[in-house]
Amino acid sequence: MSETHLPGGYVNAVVRVGDTVRRPPAHRAAYVHELLLLLERGGWPGAPRFLGTDERGREILSFVDGHVAWEDVQPDGVTSDESLARVAELVRAFHDLTAGTSLAGDDEVVCHNDLSPKNTVYRDEGAGLRPVAFIDWDIAAPGRRIHDVAHVCWQYLGLGPGAVDAGRRIRLICDAYGLRGRGGLVEAILWWQDRCARGIETDAAAGMPHAIRLRDDGVVARIRACHDWVAEHRAELERPLR
Repeated sequence: MSETHLPGGYVNAVVRVGDTVRRPPAHRAAYVHELLLLLERGGWPGAPRFLGTDERGREILSFVDGHVAWEDVQPDGVTSDESLARVAELVRAFHDLTAGTSLAGDDEVVCHNDLSPKNTVYRDEGAGLRPVAFIDWDIAAPGRRIHDVAHVCWQYLGLGPGAVDAGRRIRLICDAYGLRGRGGLVEAILWWQDRCARGIETDAAAGMPHAIRLRDDGVVARIRACHDWVAEHRAELERPLR
């Protein structure tokens, strides 16, 4: 069957073959495959299904049809309050499925660790575009609920220069998720931003091509600007969470 390259990836070459997606396995592929199988057994529809490997050693995943929001400018439905709430509900659902499992280990849950519109599939089922699934689970790992929620707040709200109505929308995400202990949320956002910037710099210095591209495209500088903005506006972002 013919292969069609799918857009948006910095690290892996991802292609569609019929109703499947083929991609090189990541270094923790076995863990990710076990996680996807767990989510399938739990009946959760928000992730691709792991279907095995092909003759070239690529992992085979089910293709999730819909709109992947990987471009900077998106239709209104992607950024609506309803979509934000649905994102939070989807995250809560897979967190709850992984809590107490061997995959979560001694941590609260398994975290996706890269939740963003670029890794989200949206579909219009009559009320506008709404999120239905998350893709790119390569760096999923045991973690704390608040870490994924913080990443959602950063990425889906574009927390940085130019962010609008951020405090209210952070509260909306927390309420839809049902997050308790919100006092550390903004600190977790700052932690993510610093961690991501440092990680790209470290990987670029080690000669990793994808990190070099990200650094040279100005991604580190933009993340640092976001970190500075969140730090400057910390009080007003935390106020709605009290």
